[in-house]
Amino acid sequence: MLYYLFQYLESQFNFPGASVFQFITFRAAAAFILSLLISSIYGKRIINYLQKLQVGESIRDLGLDGQIQKAGTPTMGGIIIILATLIPALLLAKLDNIYVVILIITTVWMGLIGFLDDYIKVFKKDKAGLKGRFKVLGQVGLGVIVGSMLYFHDDVTIKEQLPVEQQIVQDSGRVKVFGEAHKSTKTTVPFLKDNELDYTKALSFLGDGYEKYGWVVFIFIVVFIVTGISNGANLTDGIDGLAAGSSAIIVITLALFAWVSGNIIFADYLDVMYIPNSGEMTVFILAFAGALIGFLWYNTYPAQVFMGDTGSLTIGGIIAVIAISIRKELLLPILAGIFVIENLSVIMQVSWFKYTKKKFGEGRRVFRMAPLHHHYQKLSYHESKIVVRFWIIGILLAVFTIVTLKLR
Repeated sequence: MLYYLFQYLESQFNFPGASVFQFITFRAAAAFILSLLISSIYGKRIINYLQKLQVGESIRDLGLDGQIQKAGTPTMGGIIIILATLIPALLLAKLDNIYVVILIITTVWMGLIGFLDDYIKVFKKDKAGLKGRFKVLGQVGLGVIVGSMLYFHDDVTIKEQLPVEQQIVQDSGRVKVFGEAHKSTKTTVPFLKDNELDYTKALSFLGDGYEKYGWVVFIFIVVFIVTGISNGANLTDGIDGLAAGSSAIIVITLALFAWVSGNIIFADYLDVMYIPNSGEMTVFILAFAGALIGFLWYNTYPAQVFMGDTGSLTIGGIIAVIAISIRKELLLPILAGIFVIENLSVIMQVSWFKYTKKKFGEGRRVFRMAPLHHHYQKLSYHESKIVVRFWIIGILLAVFTIVTLKLR
């Protein structure tokens, strides 16, 4: 909204300083600061209000140290993250940008699913919360919406680098490196020299005209990634500060990718896929990062508030959609490695337990407890130590993810 206001003031009245709002970097920095202030200052008021409503966490006794003491800690704190993200985004981002629209839809959609789950747990006293099939249905629904918008909307395009012999010098003296914008289902593949993959090619076995069915493959992949990453974030939210801190590292890395992908000069220099209009996502992403860091102020050990599914499902959904939008979703197994490992630890534990119970009549475990962070708690590691070490691993994974741009 402020972008359009200052654009009007500059065009009509030549208002001093109004032109600075044209720069993505300025608005992104302002969004980060504003979201950080909202989540850290007004977050305390929301926590107090949640305490007043007696929105306390119901703790299952899993035999973990310090677990019982957390009973009654306010939950549904994801509201803080959502509000601190949306307010700066609505004020500072271009609201006619398709990528920003998709991210706003994602935030509201996943926030509502998570809120409903927490509401059932807290106010209906049902520890199971929203039934799993309805959660999955909501995640799949979001994947279908996001996949359809990215595939069919005219503003979602890429520009590919022209061969050297086709590059021309324009009247301005600049060399035209990229071709015309066009629709594509290409994405970035790490480690390969020709680091692009076209999802539609998976249907080439159908023969001539297979391209018109490309949307089926693309939407399926979007659904899979949104569901997997949102569940991974949900599982990671098990000890104080782990999900919020790990997510902040991932999100800041994605902000860098989004800015580079949307900047024609740096996309050319770093030889990455140029995605017109995607740079505007940086404003939303940095607002999200500021919200996470501000929330972390109250969520680190000992936590004054838990994000609940309101926060964790939203976080996972946003991260997945950002990565898909900037064609970097195949980097998520590295960048969001913490989420992936947490997910895999649960799958391994459950699968092995069922297999051994069927074969030997007694279920056996791979870990002392899943998700993985609980395994280390069972080994008597303090949760603060577990969280910080996971953060360090997350930072290393983020650095390695950035390096993959040139590892081909």
